[in-house]
Amino acid sequence: MWLVPTAIFWSSAAVVGYTYAGYPALIYGLSRLRGKEPRRGAIEPPVSVVLAARNEAGRIAHKIDNLLSLDYPADKLQIVVASDGSDDGTDEVIRGYADRGVTLVRIDQPAGKPTALNHAIEAATGEVIVFCDARQRVDAGALRALVAPMADDRVGAVSGELFIEGDRGPGVYWRYEKLIRAAEGRFDSVVGATGALYAIRRALWKPLPADTLLDDVYTPMQIAMRGYRVLFEPGARVFDEEASLSGEFARKARTLAGNFQLLAQMPSLLNPLKNRLALQLGSHKLMRLVCPYALTTLFASNVFLVATGAPGWPLYVATLTAQLAAYGAAIKRAATGEEASGRFARTSYTFVVLNAAAVEGLRRFVARDFGWTTARS
Repeated sequence: MWLVPTAIFWSSAAVVGYTYAGYPALIYGLSRLRGKEPRRGAIEPPVSVVLAARNEAGRIAHKIDNLLSLDYPADKLQIVVASDGSDDGTDEVIRGYADRGVTLVRIDQPAGKPTALNHAIEAATGEVIVFCDARQRVDAGALRALVAPMADDRVGAVSGELFIEGDRGPGVYWRYEKLIRAAEGRFDSVVGATGALYAIRRALWKPLPADTLLDDVYTPMQIAMRGYRVLFEPGARVFDEEASLSGEFARKARTLAGNFQLLAQMPSLLNPLKNRLALQLGSHKLMRLVCPYALTTLFASNVFLVATGAPGWPLYVATLTAQLAAYGAAIKRAATGEEASGRFARTSYTFVVLNAAAVEGLRRFVARDFGWTTARS
């Protein structure tokens, strides 16, 4: 009577536990035991900063001013902005910076971010390509920090560190996420980059498929699969404001839809004989796609085991109580609002929202409901 539900309970608990606690502990331990520091140097290769924009007239000037103010030799810095069918005056703002070395790549009809980036890189002349988005502010020393590890010929890409100001939930999650990425980078490579700021060697670029959702995962993984390291560089800082949970849900749903798409585009990623990062990819990215369903079976089996008085009943009562407390706090947070809830409620709500986003991500992937937005994977 209890054999099957008990097996479901413990296997579900194992999936959730490994995904959110076991793997972070494992990769942290491996990074300490077998961490490999790259060779760094005070190098100044020619850099092209590229970004795609659509109807960003309200903030593109601020972004360009930010990039022009970075601590990097002006004669080695090129800025390329691909305007993807903008019709709000974005192009005119960018043209106003032509005398300061900013290149506008105009795409007459909206074609999507991947196509815009492909066109931007055709116009890029630097040995290093730096990707960023229109919204976030880049720290003055970020470019020097990004290129320093590229003094090591084994390094093919470097991810910056995104700082999200706030503790409403997404900010807390992002700090947890960065701890994992830092450990992955010390051990070998991160599985993806921070879309707000990352760099690659120009020679390693491959054009993006037109429907790519996650250029900041697709491109670094292409590079890693050719034997290069992809690092996480805390000194390359970029800053963003914390999104609302509704905004984070939409962003995360798109990101997780992109993870499904990535597997369809590059099935060899799952082959450890071809992808040395298969364990990291599966544990960090793919297990999170499974967790919503494991959480459902965990709760349902826990209810059954308590209701039927299964052997070990006190333990199952404790685990069910913990689940009810977390889900109850999330419901309270949803009902009372962000400012009225405590840290436990905000964290619980964020956890529920991000797992719900994985389900929505699958729906979007199946329905091909993607849209044009930037992502922070």
